[in-house]
Amino acid sequence: MREDLRTLLSKIPHREFFVSLFGDRVWLVGGGVRDLLLGKPLKEIDLLVVKHPLEEIIEKLRPYGKISLVGKSFAVLKFHYRGEIIEISIPRKERRASSGSWSHKNFLVFADPSLPIEEDLKRRDFTVNSMALNLKTGQLKDPLGGREDLKRKIIRMTNPEAFADDPLRVLRAGRFAAKLNFKIDPEIYLRAKPVVFDEIPKERILEELYKINLTEHPHRAWEEFLPLTVLEKLFPCLYKLSFWVQDGVFHPETDAYGNHTIWPHVLLTIMQAARLAAAYSLKEPQRHALLFAALLHDVEKPSCSRWEWRDGRLVVRSSGHDVEGEKTAEEFCERLGIYTYRGYPLRERIKKLVRVHHRPSEIYNHREEVTRRAFNRLAKELDGEYILAILLDAADRNARGQPPMDELDQEGKWLLSKFEEFKASEAIKPLIMGRDLLVLGYKPGPFMGRILKKLYELQLDGVFTTKEEGLKLLPKITEEISAKEGK
Repeated sequence: MREDLRTLLSKIPHREFFVSLFGDRVWLVGGGVRDLLLGKPLKEIDLLVVKHPLEEIIEKLRPYGKISLVGKSFAVLKFHYRGEIIEISIPRKERRASSGSWSHKNFLVFADPSLPIEEDLKRRDFTVNSMALNLKTGQLKDPLGGREDLKRKIIRMTNPEAFADDPLRVLRAGRFAAKLNFKIDPEIYLRAKPVVFDEIPKERILEELYKINLTEHPHRAWEEFLPLTVLEKLFPCLYKLSFWVQDGVFHPETDAYGNHTIWPHVLLTIMQAARLAAAYSLKEPQRHALLFAALLHDVEKPSCSRWEWRDGRLVVRSSGHDVEGEKTAEEFCERLGIYTYRGYPLRERIKKLVRVHHRPSEIYNHREEVTRRAFNRLAKELDGEYILAILLDAADRNARGQPPMDELDQEGKWLLSKFEEFKASEAIKPLIMGRDLLVLGYKPGPFMGRILKKLYELQLDGVFTTKEEGLKLLPKITEEISAKEGK
């Protein structure tokens, strides 16, 4: 056994336990082998047990943890052991039930404990995910050259029909390009062209996008989605960005072939946004909001762009694309079923970020005369998460060929410091509530509601910063509203 493989065995959690139950018939398979060979932490444990019927495997595992049968026909189970969920299966192969259908439902699955492990590996999606490591002996099964492809940093199909059993694998090709920062074998582009996604539930597509957002290089997936025809088939609102020209002075960035369109700028914005999300330790929901907003921030430039003579030359102007973009962001979320994420208002946050993505720069450009009001208003629109707008604005501004960002630039740091100085997150909470007016003898109703609204507006404008200061303004506001309404 080679020394590097012996070292890998020691990094597999619970290895001795599974060897004690199954001896040399248990193998680590899939992404776990890939990540170990790349020197990355093992996050998921997928095991393949050969020459053991599924019922026998269940009997051996039952005393040690909870067992959930994923599908008897698939011969896959989830084993809950010491706080981890481990997927365990027996070898299986698949074939299309009938010709002509690309549906993942049009496949028959044959699970057979005596099936050679090589047959099981061949049914998988990409060669880098089609290796097996024996937990006892350290033997590596690599019938398709996955280890060599890891060295070459390339995503390659296991066989020409790899997309037939599940068209979602086309999206997975992009995800692995993002996860590993690998190139995609051009053969995949050709095989992806006839694939249709009509029968894939939107939940599965969205799950892939969530996983892409959590990779280190999410822009690589979206970059690959263009030649993979994913943009054209699933995201036409983004596909049109690959055709629409940008102003060459303000946006000098192009793609690898010199095409001067909006799409290269969007990809660079996603790249910078992902780096800033990591630098500022955003939680998962906030990271999803930022990266989806980066993807969609210029989505309506094509509908809003016009040539305009300005400063002695023709300039491409896209006035109003932020407002129109919010509407398209709503449609994008609706199509994918994006609502909340772990209780977080993801859809609303994406929409609002698209709408306000220029606002931080506008504040900075008018910093000599801008007041507390502008900071409080923006913080209110984002429920206090103004940092997302600052990060998106910085990513957008630094997506014109600038070096990758590891922190906010000078403009972003100034904005962040001013929001913190003005305590904008606290300012969006109303200092004066209905109960405060009830104590003073005001009656519930529309009139009191208008008074509270006016007080809140003055609070956001920085006219007062404490409840006591606000209540001193109450008689004057009451008089003004009464006079206006003829009371």
